[in-house]
Amino acid sequence: MNPMDRPLKSAAELLLTLVLAFGCAGGGQSTSAATPAADPPAAPAAAAPAGTSLKTSSADSLGWLVADSATKTATLTLEVTRPAGSPSALLNGYRAGQAQVVVPLGWTVRWNWRNADPASPHSLVVMVQREKIPLEGGRPAFSNAMTRSATEGLASGQTDQTTFEADEAGWYWLLCGVPGHAVEGEWLELRVDPEARTARVQLKPKR
Repeated sequence: MNPMDRPLKSAAELLLTLVLAFGCAGGGQSTSAATPAADPPAAPAAAAPAGTSLKTSSADSLGWLVADSATKTATLTLEVTRPAGSPSALLNGYRAGQAQVVVPLGWTVRWNWRNADPASPHSLVVMVQREKIPLEGGRPAFSNAMTRSATEGLASGQTDQTTFEADEAGWYWLLCGVPGHAVEGEWLELRVDPEARTARVQLKPKR
């Protein structure tokens, strides 16, 4: 063997030994990055409170009730019609209590009433609500709270203007006094409410 080969072989063995030793020394260390902790799950959003409100139409939006808080006056514009197929005549398009007029206690009520039904006479009377709708108009609940000719009715095209004081709290009918008309459904409700601050109209679903 060539004497010069031995030192080269020994140097190669030494280098290999150092590489292996270094690799073993570093083998216990992790070369991967630490995994960050996951964010906590977000709390669910609180549900919005579910609320319901009664449908109340303001007087101004309907156009046939004007409330004047300064003078404490409620002015109604009322028209009687009888569309084809309707079971009764209508007051401003409503019947059988579908509209309720609410007036504060002590207010003055005025109405401008007109019969636009070409086929039949009609009238209007304010009466105290009882168990049954009356067959015809009777004594009004408030002084002057009725049209002329309450039971005979006013012919088509005739008008009536009435003013009365709503001086007693309670529930009333605004009904036609012609015999049989109110029973058919020609009536709305009037509520004189001591808690009300202004006049308004509340609507019920039409049937």
